[in-house]
Amino acid sequence: MIPLLRSLRPEQWLKNGFVMAPLIFSGRWDDVDAVVRSFAAVLAFSFAASATYLVNDLVDREADRNHPGKRERPIAAGTVGLVTAVILACVLVVLAMTIAVALGSGFLVVLAGYLVLTLLYSAVLKLAVFVDVLVVGVGFVLRVVGGAAAIEVPVSRWILLCTFLLALYLVLGKRRTELVMLGEEAGDHRVVLGHYTLPMVDQAISVVLGATVLAYALYTAAPETVAKVGSEGLMATVPIVLYGLFRYLYLLHRHELGASPTRALLTDRPLLVCVLVWLAVAAAVVGMGSRP
Repeated sequence: MIPLLRSLRPEQWLKNGFVMAPLIFSGRWDDVDAVVRSFAAVLAFSFAASATYLVNDLVDREADRNHPGKRERPIAAGTVGLVTAVILACVLVVLAMTIAVALGSGFLVVLAGYLVLTLLYSAVLKLAVFVDVLVVGVGFVLRVVGGAAAIEVPVSRWILLCTFLLALYLVLGKRRTELVMLGEEAGDHRVVLGHYTLPMVDQAISVVLGATVLAYALYTAAPETVAKVGSEGLMATVPIVLYGLFRYLYLLHRHELGASPTRALLTDRPLLVCVLVWLAVAAAVVGMGSRP
């Protein structure tokens, strides 16, 4: 059972926290129905994501066996059989789609789009330089759109832009760490890494980092945001976001934790505290603004 559980990569479910963004920024966390629907959406995305991880591990099992870290994955290591992985993936897709049907047609369409996109990624899109990171970014945007569809609230274009840029920043950091760890053999382990260079990725990270900070700052100061929140209080979260982004950059260069952003979040206390403080401040500001 432990290898089966590991093959689902439950630690990666943390990424599906983006599904909760519409709940947080709409100020509806005191609405029991909205909270239940939002958590159900997170569960659906978690099942769907685990199914695609299984498919991806099946496709990459030969390459993973030659990778210093991925060789321990259950499918590559042979502790989870191919037939078992296929059956489990199918069961997870059925569970995810069952929840999606209960949450409505809007969410169902978004989740189906996410599944198609991630399967295309596993098949061909991950082989194209920069397309691979852009597709991952779109996957995070679909999580936010799905969260909004689940609780039937409009989603800000600013939130979608910030989500996309943040995801790009994180996945570029992952590519950087892979290049550092694998060195000249990077292209042998992941084909697309052979097209990247460390200076190129560092430059891309700098561009995306600047764009992320600018987009988030503009979002907090935008007239429509101030009108919706009822104050300019969200601007107080800009320094918190800056620290979080800089802390992750520090971890990339000094501790090489970028290979797994979720691991970095779970193991680096300052980064975890930063995220929790941001959540608390953002929720407080939005909550006060939504009061009659």
